[in-house]
Amino acid sequence: MTPGVGEQLDGRFGRLWAAATTSALGSGLTTVAAPLLVASLTDDPVVVSGAFATAWLPWLLFALPGGVLVDRIDRRRLMIVVDWLRVVALLVLGGCVVTGLATVALLYAVLFLVNTGEIVVRSASQAMVPAVVPRSRLERANGWLAGGTTVAQGMIANPLGGLLFVLAASSPFLVNAVAYGLSALFLAGIAGTYRPGPGTTGARSVRTDLAEGLRWLAGHRLLRTMAVLIGLLNVTLTAAFALLVLLARDRLGLDSVGYGALLACMAVGSLGGALVGDRLIAAVGATWTIRVGLLTEVALHLTLAVSTDAYVVGGALTLFGVHGALWGIVASSLRQRLTPPELLGRVGSANLFVVAGGNCVGALLGGVLVARFGLTAPYWVGFVVAALVTAATWRVFDRATVAEAYAGPASGDGPGPVVVESVGRPQDPVGPNDR
Repeated sequence: MTPGVGEQLDGRFGRLWAAATTSALGSGLTTVAAPLLVASLTDDPVVVSGAFATAWLPWLLFALPGGVLVDRIDRRRLMIVVDWLRVVALLVLGGCVVTGLATVALLYAVLFLVNTGEIVVRSASQAMVPAVVPRSRLERANGWLAGGTTVAQGMIANPLGGLLFVLAASSPFLVNAVAYGLSALFLAGIAGTYRPGPGTTGARSVRTDLAEGLRWLAGHRLLRTMAVLIGLLNVTLTAAFALLVLLARDRLGLDSVGYGALLACMAVGSLGGALVGDRLIAAVGATWTIRVGLLTEVALHLTLAVSTDAYVVGGALTLFGVHGALWGIVASSLRQRLTPPELLGRVGSANLFVVAGGNCVGALLGGVLVARFGLTAPYWVGFVVAALVTAATWRVFDRATVAEAYAGPASGDGPGPVVVESVGRPQDPVGPNDR
């Protein structure tokens, strides 16, 4: 699955896509294996959901300063260094699992370190996209990135992660280490120096740079609304997914392989949404893409709350996957179109900070709700919250507002450089995303 020449996505984007896809494969294995490892060590639902909270906590602590870092130094080289550091962390965890020395505390620590690195990688990768892709092809490029991630992380890693864990509990973590190493090698093959635009200065304080990015996002009504909306919805969504491994086992009667296959259903929908996303969004408009997606959120929570049929739940997750891919394409493309190049790292990280806040709170909330009210409690709460948010924001995403955003001033004119200092060239959940 690689972009074709006719789509005007060249070798630089191809390598960026390969790095993101390979990294997603490894991350997907850990996403499946981490809750399985915790569940094998304890039955406490708060401890199980704590793994999710630990994975999201770095986004609250380091997302904003990470964006400043991305807007100050070479983005490609930064990602390479982070990938190699994550290789080391995962090798340590895998080795401890092999020798029987793994503990919940160690897993929490590695998840924290790996996701701290993901902050920088995610922000830098998204900031690189407008530098290697024509502005008119941003939706297509983001669709390919989403599709590659979906195939690797969802369709391959989700079922494979469960199977590898059954064969050897250490193997998903060790394969993830190899994947991050390959990602670093793909990034090393991208020619050029990808520094921020000339408006960025390292002489200013971190606080000044942080404030500039936050002010810009807070002042843009559409992007601000999308970030806050997803932050709120992710509280209940993450609460639901943090305990999905227990729902699959205790309510649906699935083993670890079945749990991975259930997640793969969402990946199938996400792949479909990614492959046709740019055309579907162009046909129905971003307004209805967003509105139908909100209704899909409501339906997913209701299904998880009432159904005991694995096939029904799998179907609901498939539809949610379509929605997630479409929303991600709309949100990422709008942000890349509307944000000045020298602010892309900070604005992207500010957005991820808001989104991650919902993820972190939701991960803890899920365990508390289950411990006190039962296994379906997070899904009923999610249903009510999603319905209220949908009703409250329905009018915000009207056609005129969204059309004005698409017609707004460009943040750049295509593959021309958000780059300084060319080097041998003719011329970006797992951490959180917009869904």
